[in-house]
Amino acid sequence: MADTPPWPSPNYGDRRGGVLPSLIVIHYTAMASCAEARARLCDPAFEVSAHWLISETGVVEGLVPEAARAWHAGAGAWAGVTDVNSASIGIELANTGLQPFAEPQMAALEALLAGIMQRWAIPPHRVIAHSDMAPARKGDPGAKFDWRRLALQGLSIWPSAGEADVDAFLPALRRFGYPEAPEAELLTAFRLRFRPWARGPLGRVDAGLACDLALRFPVDATALQA
Repeated sequence: MADTPPWPSPNYGDRRGGVLPSLIVIHYTAMASCAEARARLCDPAFEVSAHWLISETGVVEGLVPEAARAWHAGAGAWAGVTDVNSASIGIELANTGLQPFAEPQMAALEALLAGIMQRWAIPPHRVIAHSDMAPARKGDPGAKFDWRRLALQGLSIWPSAGEADVDAFLPALRRFGYPEAPEAELLTAFRLRFRPWARGPLGRVDAGLACDLALRFPVDATALQA
């Protein structure tokens, strides 16, 4: 792993306001190859980057120093944080979004996550999908990404089964950390993460899972007033 300069990507700056990383955002590259994605993430003309890139074969490369602000998240919010780039570490997985994530890649991600979480004291519920913080714009890492696998290792979280009134769904998502967005977009993002097999309208199971997450991992109420 590259952990010393020079860093391959010039696309980064200082974290605003002296903020330290408190989130990890997982992406897929949506490009034909890891090499193509790396070239894009390191090209100053495109003004995009991430801290880490993991190939399909499990090769991990640092592109931007973790202490710096990489340009991976874009517009969006999570748990009251509106400048997600300043508050997060971004990990790009080489994947078009159409195929399962390879075993060597997942194993490499798990090792990388464990290290980042330890270095910056980031808890499992602060490891999120790009689609979580930008439900109106993004769908990565998508329905084929195995969030439950990460949760079983303490590298993310997974909700407990249950049911609740559908009217509780949106308030629960807000308390858990999702930003304001139309219900349909939030339902899509939520299911991408926690029920990728689910279809049809919002139901009691969706609401029950959301309520469980909101109960166990509530956002500080003052953050949601922003």
